[in-house]
Amino acid sequence: MARLARDPAVWPQLRYADWADTVETLHMWTQVVGKVRLAYAAPVNHWWHVTLYPDERGLTTGPVPCGDRWFEATFDFVEHRLVVRTDAGEEWSKPLKPRTVADFYAKLMKGLRGLGLEPHVWTTPCEIPNPIPFEKDELHHAYDPAAAERFHRVLLSARRVMDRFRGEFLGKASPTHFFWGGFDLASTRFSGRTAPHHGPVPNTPDRIVQEAYSHECYSAGFWPGSPQADAMFYAYAYPEPAGFNMADVQPEGARYETSLGEFVLPYGTLRAAPDPDAALLAFLQSTYDAAAELGDWDRAALERQAHIPPPSERATPHLNA
Repeated sequence: MARLARDPAVWPQLRYADWADTVETLHMWTQVVGKVRLAYAAPVNHWWHVTLYPDERGLTTGPVPCGDRWFEATFDFVEHRLVVRTDAGEEWSKPLKPRTVADFYAKLMKGLRGLGLEPHVWTTPCEIPNPIPFEKDELHHAYDPAAAERFHRVLLSARRVMDRFRGEFLGKASPTHFFWGGFDLASTRFSGRTAPHHGPVPNTPDRIVQEAYSHECYSAGFWPGSPQADAMFYAYAYPEPAGFNMADVQPEGARYETSLGEFVLPYGTLRAAPDPDAALLAFLQSTYDAAAELGDWDRAALERQAHIPPPSERATPHLNA
């Protein structure tokens, strides 16, 4: 029998304060592995070649080419180990346990060399203030297996719903993938039009920003939070159309956060909903509707017809008073 959406194991509790040390360490570990993928993967538009993917075991690079060879690196949050496998059947692994980023980096590089892989990695973390190079980071060293399992479950649940939402779009859209720079799960839809030059983003090189936002987009995802904010789902449009911040979105509890320039749905609010899956779909659909309608997207060409509002509802976007 399929589990019901209200099963707490499907949408487990994930308060940032409960696993702050682990999430900060795991963020750095994913940057190490993500940069290994970056060292080998061929460029893909909007930096899609650098991401990780939630799968049944944890977070994975997916298959990565290295000359005429292939390898895959996976954070296994079921058995709590980092695993690297090659197309030749070789395998290297280390337990996921409390260890410094410096030790994690050194062990992984040694393991890769043993497999005949020697990636050239820029060891400075991305998209964070005051980064510590991997080989010098003795600050981050925590790992709570139970917290990692809860995080993995949230990523799987979010991906399930976000993939369902993605399937309703016929235009260009990203996979549901995990960006190790921002440490968030994201999925993005594009109008097909180019976008204006994006302003600077803190702690991010301009060349990365400009390719990421080269075309008009609507993006949504999940972020596990920070010391200043708990876990949340988010949605934004670039460029943001006039009136977007005033749109009436669903479900109850979703709001526009001016400091972020995004709509947010707190994860705790989602968990409290009678049907969390339906609540997340409502958040994704209503924020997209606002972005596409106010941004004058060609919805008839981009969407499956079932989700295009009739002309009577499209004439005047619904805005909060």
